Parts: sequence; structure tokens; C-alpha cells
Amino acid sequence: MSDWQTKSLKNLADIRVSNVDKKSIPSEKVVKLCNYMDVYSNDYITSNITFMEATANLAEVAKFKVELGDVIITKDSESPDDIGIPSVVTDHIENLVCGYHLALIKPNLRLVDPVFLCKQLASENIANYFAKYAAGSTRYGLAYRAIEGTSVSFPPIKFQKKIATILSTIDTAIEKTEALIAKYQQIKAGLMHDLFTRGVLPNGQLRPSRKQAPELYQKTTIDWIPNGWKELQIKNILTKAEYGISESLTDSTSGIPVLRMNNIQNGSFDVKDMKYAHSIDAYRLRLKAGDVLYNRTNSMEHVGKAARWQDELPECSFASYLVRLNLDSALIRSDFFTYWLNQVSAQQALRRYATPAVQQVNINPTNLQKVLIAIPHNLEEQAAVASIISGVDKKIDSEKLTLNKLAQQKLGLMQDLLTGQVPVTVDEPEAAHG
Repeated sequence: MSDWQTKSLKNLADIRVSNVDKKSIPSEKVVKLCNYMDVYSNDYITSNITFMEATANLAEVAKFKVELGDVIITKDSESPDDIGIPSVVTDHIENLVCGYHLALIKPNLRLVDPVFLCKQLASENIANYFAKYAAGSTRYGLAYRAIEGTSVSFPPIKFQKKIATILSTIDTAIEKTEALIAKYQQIKAGLMHDLFTRGVLPNGQLRPSRKQAPELYQKTTIDWIPNGWKELQIKNILTKAEYGISESLTDSTSGIPVLRMNNIQNGSFDVKDMKYAHSIDAYRLRLKAGDVLYNRTNSMEHVGKAARWQDELPECSFASYLVRLNLDSALIRSDFFTYWLNQVSAQQALRRYATPAVQQVNINPTNLQKVLIAIPHNLEEQAAVASIISGVDKKIDSEKLTLNKLAQQKLGLMQDLLTGQVPVTVDEPEAAHG
């Protein structure tokens, strides 16, 4: 790291704190406005982003015009942790202006590579510096002096470019993986709609639609459903609904782990953040494989979400905001029911029965049991439906695992490369031979 040096940001770049708001004034120039969320949500500012339209006067356009190679950071926020989040401009974007609550940083390209600078501003040390100097109580902001005083360490420009290339490459891999996850999630949503309205034939294929084969369908209270399916209230497929324990939980790992409402994530259980209980009731309510739990109290967005326990831990109990639904296994499979409960149309039906609570809403088991469900009479068809959805879930889980590995790899690389702990090499051009 002997060839590295440290300078204040003011010696590496021209820093401009924007005052361009979102208003449109007829006498001003119409511009694209790069807003707080455009920077906060994107590592790279590209032409693929849909920018809002606003206006700025000619002096503002000249001063805050966003150009290829600029770095932009968030300057104000409701949390000090969201201060100084950087993004780098990697496309030439016509008529783009930097908006309010942001600082526009124009690097001296002879001294610092824009992508390297952006990554350095995102490093842990500088993030801690920004959080320390973010002033405020209910809203936080970085003063101009704090921004220009940011200490930036850097090697010669050729090594900066190599580091930037390495980190940009892993960012591209992360972006592609996120896009693949989003694609599979869209496929899953479409599949679930088709599977729960058309079902599966013995050959594993979807039934023809009602438009193609109306004779294969019957009219019910819910809607048209396949022949061989039946419409029931949820109470007709339950044998029992059990509330979880209502007692104080601790961080002590000597007891039994207890699921809370935040442990239900995207139709499955996230057991990384657990609390513990020691009571007899907690052990009495131990979960067994196949148990279905749903969130009875939460925000409107999350109330009613469900997941099926698949022995994620050797033993586990559940808290009172969750309800265990014991199903009649002769009528319905727990995997089919859980997928059905998490689909959009079922969630909409559930929320019609939600009642207001303190800052939340509640769907108690009595109201849940009023909801109508259409199920195949044949358990084999239920199994086929669940298996198809599970196949997509496995692909999503695989890509999420890849994404997590890439994120960890990026953190390690940033720590190694942006501190000089691990040096990079640059191929030198061969000398010409006379």
C-alpha cells in the first residue's frame, strides 16, 4: 500500500450541493431530474432509469447538469444510515439535472476514476464517517464542509481502473442474478394463477382454459372452477386453529426457539433471527413438519401471509401473532393449501375480513374460516399443483443463494481492494522493438 495516498475529497473533485426541486415552472427549461431515490436505489445511473420531468433555470442547468463520470451522493435523509449513499453515472444522458437532497461530485479524472471513487465512498470507513457527521434529530443532513473533508485513499489511476473493473464485473453479476430472480417470481405468480383456476391433468399439463374447453368447468360462488373440484369454506378443511404463546421472549438460546410474525418471508420461514421461550406451553406447541402458520396480525400488506414448517430447526414453537392451522389431511394437502393461501386472489379475499387493530390489522381464525377455497377432490392433483410451484421455488432459492454468495464476495473484495490489503496487478504494454 506504499503507493497509495490520501486526500480530502475537495482536492479530488468539484462538489456541488443541489437546490433543484421537483416543481415545474413555465418560464424554466424542462429537464429530466435525477432524484434521491434514483441514487439511493441504483449503484449506477444509466439511461435505463425512468427519470421524472421537472424544470430548472439556466443557471441551475449549467451548475447541476449530470454528466458521464459524475458521482452523486444522498445528502439528506430521515436516517443517518442513509446519508452519503453513492451512485456513479455510466451513461451519457441528455438533459439530466441533479435534484434536491443530493450532492453532485465531478471527479478530477487525472487523479481519480469515477467508479473507484464511488466504491470508495460506499466503503465501510467512509459510510461510518458520513453517519457520524450527519447532523439532525428527525431529519439528517451532511454539511458541505463534511462532504469536502471526506478522506479518500487511492492508488495510481491505472490501479484504480483495474479495481473499478473488478467491482463493476461483480456488480453486473449481481444485477443479472436479481433480474433472474424477478423473472422467476413473475413466472411463479402467473403459474399460481393458472394452477389454482385450471388445475392439472393426469399428464401433468394444465387443463385447457374455459374458453378453449367450457365443458371442463363448473360455475361456483367463487368463479368458474374445474370439474372434479369443490368449493368449501376454510372451516370445512380445518380440524383445529391454535394461537401461539403470549409470553415474554428472550435472547437466551437455552430455551426453545419461537417463530414471530417477521419470520414469515415470501411463503417460507426465515430462522436467522430467533427469540426463545422456556415455558411448558412453548414446548407443548412444538411444530411438526407440514404445520401451516399464518400471520393473524400485521400491516395490511403482510397480514394473512402463511408458511409451512419443514423442520427448518430441530425444534421450534410459535408466538401468539401466528396461528397454526391443522388441516384435514383427507381433504387437502398442506403444501397445496399454503401456496393457495399466499396467492394474490386468496390474499385479497382474506383482507376483506381484516379488522383494525392498534397500528395494524387483524384476521382472526374465525374470520379466516369464512373464506372460500376451491380444491381438487383428487389429492394427487393437489400434489401435482404443489410440485410445479415448488419447482419454481427451488430455482428462486438457488438464485437467491447465488446472490448471497455474490454479495459476500463483493463485501470481501471491497474490503481487500479499497484498502490496498490485496494489491492488484496491471498488465503493462510491451515495449516496441526497433
